[in-house]
Amino acid sequence: MPSPLPEDASLIRDETGTQRLIGYVADVSDPAYGRCYLDVGPQHLNRHGALHGGIAVTMLDNASGLAGSLTVDSTGRAPFLTVSMNTQFIGSGNPGRVTATARVTGGGRSIIFIDAELVHEDGTVIARSTGVFKRVPQEKLT
Repeated sequence: MPSPLPEDASLIRDETGTQRLIGYVADVSDPAYGRCYLDVGPQHLNRHGALHGGIAVTMLDNASGLAGSLTVDSTGRAPFLTVSMNTQFIGSGNPGRVTATARVTGGGRSIIFIDAELVHEDGTVIARSTGVFKRVPQEKLT
């Protein structure tokens, strides 16, 4: 199993129910990319012993939302909603650390386009996604 991620102010842990349930860590250290890390264990595998597709999509979605958030908030906590997301499954995810990395590729003030990739620590690309994300207007947060 990979060595634990260090305690660091740029790493967000256990903030949401989904994050606690799955066990991923969000990284806001680079404003150009949203990143999430997951140490894949038996609880993340499907019946064939590979990373479950739903977990892979969750990782891509969270990294993408984080990338969107980082465009307006350096803490990565400004909410963005997924409007649509297409995912292509490319390789099998095995136990070990996987990293979802997302970057904004276009858009405007409220709707943005984001590409993401999920990669195993051995370099295997597991999945890629493209998505449309919408910033939650400030008046909707009250």
